[in-house]
Amino acid sequence: MLNLWTFIFLCFLHLSSFNVVLGGVGDSLVSENPFTPKASVIRYWNKEIRREITKTHFLLSKVSPLTAVDSASFSKLAAQNDLASHLPSFCSSAKLFCFPDLSPSLEKHPKDERFAVYSNMNFSNYGTDRLAGVDSFKNYSEDSNIVVDSFHRYSRDSTGHKEQFANYASEGNVVDQNFHSYAASATGGSGNFNNYNREVNNPNLRFSSYGDDSNGHGQTFTQYTENANAGNGQSFSGYGKNGNGVPNEFSSYGKGANVIGSGFSGYGEAANGANDSFTSYGFDSNAPQNTFKSYGDGGNAAVNTFSSYRDQSNVGDDSFQSYAKNSNGEKVDFSNYGQSFNEGTDKFTGYGQGAVVQSIGFKIYGRNSTFKDYAKKEGIVFGRYNNGSSSETAQVKGGSSAVNKWVEPGKFFREKLLKQGTVMPMPDIKDKMPVRSFLPRTIVSKLPFSSSKFGELKRIFHAGDNSTLETVMLDALKECERAPSPGETKRCVGSAEDMIDFATSVLGRNVEVRTTENVKGSKQNIKIGSVKGINGGKVTKSVSCHQSLYPYLLYYCHSVPEVRVYEADILDPKSLEKINHGVAICHLDTSSWSSNHGAFLALGSGPGRIEVCHWIFENDMTWTISDS
Repeated sequence: MLNLWTFIFLCFLHLSSFNVVLGGVGDSLVSENPFTPKASVIRYWNKEIRREITKTHFLLSKVSPLTAVDSASFSKLAAQNDLASHLPSFCSSAKLFCFPDLSPSLEKHPKDERFAVYSNMNFSNYGTDRLAGVDSFKNYSEDSNIVVDSFHRYSRDSTGHKEQFANYASEGNVVDQNFHSYAASATGGSGNFNNYNREVNNPNLRFSSYGDDSNGHGQTFTQYTENANAGNGQSFSGYGKNGNGVPNEFSSYGKGANVIGSGFSGYGEAANGANDSFTSYGFDSNAPQNTFKSYGDGGNAAVNTFSSYRDQSNVGDDSFQSYAKNSNGEKVDFSNYGQSFNEGTDKFTGYGQGAVVQSIGFKIYGRNSTFKDYAKKEGIVFGRYNNGSSSETAQVKGGSSAVNKWVEPGKFFREKLLKQGTVMPMPDIKDKMPVRSFLPRTIVSKLPFSSSKFGELKRIFHAGDNSTLETVMLDALKECERAPSPGETKRCVGSAEDMIDFATSVLGRNVEVRTTENVKGSKQNIKIGSVKGINGGKVTKSVSCHQSLYPYLLYYCHSVPEVRVYEADILDPKSLEKINHGVAICHLDTSSWSSNHGAFLALGSGPGRIEVCHWIFENDMTWTISDS
């Protein structure tokens, strides 16, 4: 006679060998192995919500793809705190966002190289002691989702060696690059970065010991991080330190970028005869964050030129600390500095302090700036300084495009536009985050999710110090741990079950979840077809869930009171063909919103004075009480 445990085990084998039907009849039939994460979510939905989920429901596409066996195996590893040693297979099987582990490369490249297509490599000791020659990288890591590149000791001690990078990591998403000891102690030759990280998302670029102790090895950066979005940006440490006659040129640096940070530390320190030129720096950018520390300190006969610095940008902060300190015969020239639409903050501390025979010039200098240890120094020339009452500044700030310059057309709109026949612009609603999946609750519940346990999280997901992944994870934790706004209820969820729990805790069990059907119509004019107000168009409340960037699929969900939610057919304005079915939410109470919110920049007015509507973007969603 079989004992009880043997009987249970045989039953398990029998069930796991066949697909079973979960759900009711018709379209809600879902065939799934009962022990997979997807089957678990289906059962949980049908238990907690007063309608069965259909097999085509978009939420199911986000559920973990793990098999029953893998789910049990990784859950056990998580309980044993041993996922870190199996991270590559875990990331691959669970469809997570993880950085590749790059081990040091032992490859040698004694001859000129032409890399037509290359990505995710660790170059150690590349081009060291090279004599003349040209190394050319074309289309390096282009159009990739996750770009992780590391160059150690690149072109060190070379003579007459040229490095060319064309289309480096352009249009990538989440970019992490390290250049250590680049062209250190090189003599002659040149380095050229063209189209470097153009239109990337979340760049984190670090140059350490760049051109230090070099002699006449010039560097050119053309179209550097143009139209890039968010991220730590760029960090240059020890750039040109102790160099001799080194010309460095940055053209079109950060043009059109959105919320990008740049950090220059030890730039040109103790250099002799340096010639650095920044042209179109931060032009037409949004909220740039630039930090210059120990720039040109102790330099001799150096020339630093900033032309069109942060011109036509929107807010942001610049900090110049210890600039040209104790230098000799150094010339610094700022032309058209800080002519912003909305002023940011410029801080100059210890600028030119202790310098000898220095020439510093500012032409057309913007307002809202701070100068310390600077104003009384001889040799400083201001061509035109716009103070708080300056008519020039007011004219720039009040230009016709200043109101909505930094808000994509159609991103925010008034409720009256949601009627049949309206032609209006639609923003880019495409999801730009890496594709990821939820984790099963059996796994996510065993992982820490707290900034107090951040060291453990870094270990699990192999996030190195000062890496992009470290920043991404920390930013998500900070947002999730932020205190809720007045009247807001919020929760970050990493499993479908957790999302269902939060939505039903706010709205009850009679709920529906909606999202815009696809991304057609993005970045073009659309025509509104038939419109339906959810719950008869009455004022209601909803739970909106927005993606956060994290190794697994993470949503920031929060209750949104006093809204109206609409569904609308979206038509091609010329052919009148239906191309999409959109979901829009209108916030009726904006009194707690910031006066600098993009909605008010686009629409005018201010907090509490108007309602603001927007589309639900791809992979975001809103939960409401069901119509039926």
